[in-house]
Amino acid sequence: MNTTTSTDRATAQEPAARAPRRITALDALRGFALCGILLVNLPYQLMEMPKQDDASRVYPVPAFLDLFVHQRFFPVFAFLFGLSFALFLESAARRSPRPRLLLARRLVVLGLLGFAHQQVHPGEALLPYAVFGLLILLPASWLPTWVVLPAGLLGLVASVTLVGGGLASVPGLFLLGLAVARLGVAGTLDRRTGQLALVLALAVAGAVAVGRLEHGYPSAGPYATRIAAAAGLLGAAVYATALLLVLRTRLGRPLSAVLEPLGRMALTNYLTATVLVLAAAGPLGLRHSSRWVTAMVLAAAVVAAQALFSRWWLARFRYGPLEWVLRCLTWWNVVPLRRRSQSM
Repeated sequence: MNTTTSTDRATAQEPAARAPRRITALDALRGFALCGILLVNLPYQLMEMPKQDDASRVYPVPAFLDLFVHQRFFPVFAFLFGLSFALFLESAARRSPRPRLLLARRLVVLGLLGFAHQQVHPGEALLPYAVFGLLILLPASWLPTWVVLPAGLLGLVASVTLVGGGLASVPGLFLLGLAVARLGVAGTLDRRTGQLALVLALAVAGAVAVGRLEHGYPSAGPYATRIAAAAGLLGAAVYATALLLVLRTRLGRPLSAVLEPLGRMALTNYLTATVLVLAAAGPLGLRHSSRWVTAMVLAAAVVAAQALFSRWWLARFRYGPLEWVLRCLTWWNVVPLRRRSQSM
């Protein structure tokens, strides 16, 4: 990584020296989504834990996960991915004459990390996110917002109504995140309390209505996946807006103290959660088991350990371990990692 010119080196070092102000509410939201994704991934990492007992009765924990967790968190993460893409592009454009080259390199590195992660956790998100980023987000960065926003909405609606959501929803969510960032919403969240409350009210009403429909609709029905996908998107909107509003209350400070470090080190925590779960699964006898309560305790322990470690690490270093590697490979230079002694 020492082949860059002196000008390129100066440009590449600027992110560490003049990093833009972080939007801490989005870090907290990303950390919150990360917790939910861990709950979604856990049963698959533990070799498809059975959801029913021998009498075909659904266990309480998977029933709860189906109603309140599944498909409720990956939309938040995908939306934030598109939003972060736009923020990084804007920041990189101020520091480099070729910001999209940096973005392409960043997505390739994420794809390689995702490919490695796929070997131990098939179905993980990084690899498809990187692919969609290269195929959808990067070309969309040349399009005006008035094209990107309706394209995202139409893509999201089409993914739910035609194929039942899932990975097909990711391009639409990416484009919506990109458009929202361009409209300046991310940087003005503190002035949008009324708008957030309105979105929350509408999302709650929609989630309740679709949730009742989902509960009464046969799971094998032809529209089951579409209804579940719609319920998941509405649930994601409820969770995201509710959290952003709660962060403005007295609960905001302690909640942020846990969630912000998790979100700032989302890449590191996402990948290491798999390592921790797989390492603990054998000793705890969780593989192929129905020990759902133990699995949830394990998930809570992983989140607690990562929250403590993230807070400790970020008090000493500017970026998480893998975030730093990603940044170095993106800018093709070694950026400063350790914090100065007087800075937090």
